[in-house]
Amino acid sequence: MAFPVDLRRCQVLGLAGTAFLALGGETAGALPVEDLLAPASARAALGLVGVYFGVVLLIAAWVLLGRLVRGPQPPTQRSLLVVLAVWAAPLLLAPPLFSRDVYSYLAQGAMVDAHMDVYAQGPAQLGGPLADEVAPVWQHTAAPYGPAFLWLASALSGLTRGELPAGLIGMRMVAVLGVALMAAALPRLARHSGADPAAALWLGALNPLVLLHLVAGAHNDALMLGLLGLGLVAARGRWPVLGAVLVTLAALVKAPAALGLLAVVVLQIRTRRTPLWATLTTAAAAAATTVAATAVAGTGYGWIRALDTPVSPHNWALTSLLGRATGALLDRLGSDLAPLAVPVWHLLGLAATAAAIVLIWLRLRLRPVYALGLSLLAVAVFGPAIRPWYVLWGLFLIAAAAPSTSVRHRVAALAGVLALAVLPSGGPADVGQLVLAVSGGLLGVVVLWQAHQAAQAPATGRTA
Repeated sequence: MAFPVDLRRCQVLGLAGTAFLALGGETAGALPVEDLLAPASARAALGLVGVYFGVVLLIAAWVLLGRLVRGPQPPTQRSLLVVLAVWAAPLLLAPPLFSRDVYSYLAQGAMVDAHMDVYAQGPAQLGGPLADEVAPVWQHTAAPYGPAFLWLASALSGLTRGELPAGLIGMRMVAVLGVALMAAALPRLARHSGADPAAALWLGALNPLVLLHLVAGAHNDALMLGLLGLGLVAARGRWPVLGAVLVTLAALVKAPAALGLLAVVVLQIRTRRTPLWATLTTAAAAAATTVAATAVAGTGYGWIRALDTPVSPHNWALTSLLGRATGALLDRLGSDLAPLAVPVWHLLGLAATAAAIVLIWLRLRLRPVYALGLSLLAVAVFGPAIRPWYVLWGLFLIAAAAPSTSVRHRVAALAGVLALAVLPSGGPADVGQLVLAVSGGLLGVVVLWQAHQAAQAPATGRTA
């Protein structure tokens, strides 16, 4: 007998999940340096168990909600947006979770506010409390973000006067704004692509990765995706130039969104504009927006050379893993080529990305939103660095434009697995932490199984 599902149960189960996430994050999250606890301490251990317990509850609520969306009486779009707001609420005041990137944003904003060259110097040059919060591996790394985001980070730094709690809340509100723009764009893009708007919201906005990393982690990918989605909505309507401006602003937050300009051109051609006119107007709007945003931000054009910002040496991207494995093999064989293994694999990854994008657009040029989603997924998979939230670059648009249910199921399964992939502190895991995380997840599974059994018992009694 199936577990009884209704919208209220999904809402309450997901709320319980994010509440445990927020509570567990108080001792196991990416806390400010002065609040960090030793991983072996009882409070940190309990927090880690609580976080993974909450993650499992949230994933279960999302899966059950997906059953409702595919059922005979799916919830309305408004109901799904209410569920998103309820699930996100406990995370709004929680400490940063699953990454310390938000501290880098704040430090880089303070650098721009202090008229420092954020593309030539790392946060260590800033010094002070904000710089101390940045992960050691990024202390001497230039900013990889565009001038639009750095201007926003600088404005926030001036508004909060460098105060850490206010800055963290401010960055989370920026991320929440991005998620709101994503949720507004998804149904419109889905209708345009012939997909189910409710299914698009379920996969693209209520996805656990969105809540865990865009809301709880306060990543600027939320703003990038929100602007990208809004730009595509504008481009498919009467405002293609506005669409090009918004997509360019998204790329000036994070560079991968620049691929969206291809979709803007194709969408214009589909409305019977000539290819030359569509290309020229899009290029002109993108160039003007880039010049204006860079001038307003005052950062200069160092962001162009910052596109090759180095990645973490322990990154688990496919090309990095293959590079390290190849290097270890060559080193064991006594070859002098071992140090070249990782750079060569990264170049091969870039070549594979370019080839994949060309093939995707040749085959799917009549479905530009879907083609863009697959292209961004290729950038994330074959790129030199990957984090779970990078998958959202492509997943967001695949949710809106996937041509079949099977594609959505595969992407949803990937999202569910990746939701379990990072510790709440954002740091590397040791064996003890892995045991605690698995224990928390298993506890969540046991609780859900017991609830399933309890729900079956009355129904069995009535049947007898």
